[in-house]
Amino acid sequence: MPSPGLHDPAPLRGSALAGRNIGCRRRVAVKVNDAIPSLSVLDLVPVRHGQTSAQAVSAALDLVERADRLGYRRYWFAEHHNMPSVASTTPPVLIAAAAARTSRIRVGSGGVMLPNHSPLIVAEQFAALEALAPGRIDLGIGRAPGSDPVITQLLNRSGTTSDVSRFPDHVTDIMALTSPEGATVHFTSGTEYQVKATPAASGMPQVWLLGSSDYSAQLAASFGLPYVFANHFAGEGLEHALRLYRDQFVTNESGEGPRTFVTANVVAAPTSEEAEERAIPQLRMMARLRTNRPLTPLETIEAAKADPFDAMTESIMASTRQKWFVGTGDDVRSQLSAFAAQHGVDEIMVSPVAGAYEGETSEGRAQTLELIAAPATVAA
Repeated sequence: MPSPGLHDPAPLRGSALAGRNIGCRRRVAVKVNDAIPSLSVLDLVPVRHGQTSAQAVSAALDLVERADRLGYRRYWFAEHHNMPSVASTTPPVLIAAAAARTSRIRVGSGGVMLPNHSPLIVAEQFAALEALAPGRIDLGIGRAPGSDPVITQLLNRSGTTSDVSRFPDHVTDIMALTSPEGATVHFTSGTEYQVKATPAASGMPQVWLLGSSDYSAQLAASFGLPYVFANHFAGEGLEHALRLYRDQFVTNESGEGPRTFVTANVVAAPTSEEAEERAIPQLRMMARLRTNRPLTPLETIEAAKADPFDAMTESIMASTRQKWFVGTGDDVRSQLSAFAAQHGVDEIMVSPVAGAYEGETSEGRAQTLELIAAPATVAA
């Protein structure tokens, strides 16, 4: 992109944004839905001891095919870096592979951590994905780095990143760049330069803002964008964030009202005892994360049970477990329905965190999706 005379820090301005209505704020009355919610999937592509990244990615792509057949609404890949137990480092690559293996389900990012990337690159990647799978691409955008300070510095040194303080500008830049009209760069000389993420777009990815704070909820509301609360790792502040989003929502040029759903960690099995066992490896990983202990690939269930828990680990595991949905398929479906009704949402995005016994691949995660699917899912 030309640099001489480029107005900075003003965001790119495109016709997709020029008419955005910023004065139509309305208080939204949320109707509690007692029906079974639609279900979607969030995948971090877990890696366990003895498993290669190739095997973990292959298992994830098998799982997205299964979710497509079962009627799940959407399937998103997270962005995390340098974690021994997580292979979901590049959502656009995984989304492309998932789109090629499916025919109906929406596929997307949960989310792209925008400070790690150039807005133009993100726009180009997702415009290309929209061309590959028209009408099926979601672009979930987050503000967190998705890793530690060392990785953040490496990303800054090895590629084009973006200033987190300009996150709102960069979100609007991406929306403009992915629109068929593109965006316009204005020079101090008075001339203009047209930029498009793809030459002849026929559609746009659906942009969602992700977060677990007041900031992301209020920003999504001010832009009139859909919002997702990251309940799978936050667990606190959900009601307040949703209330802020709904109360402060401003209708944009699309005319759509507020749209939101929440994420949840889920384990389902034929018996409650098996479900509780399958939850142990990921619960132990969360305890390590929260006590700054060295991270490892996920343990098998047998290895996790054989290693004694210290008091701190046990306390964190018990506290974390209270926020998860663990049990038989019927029990978990009932819990998810009550949770959706409590928060006035009609969709829950489940993160299937079931661990594996020795000799298994992703049977526990597949079993979770199978057991909670019917009759809960509704094809989009």
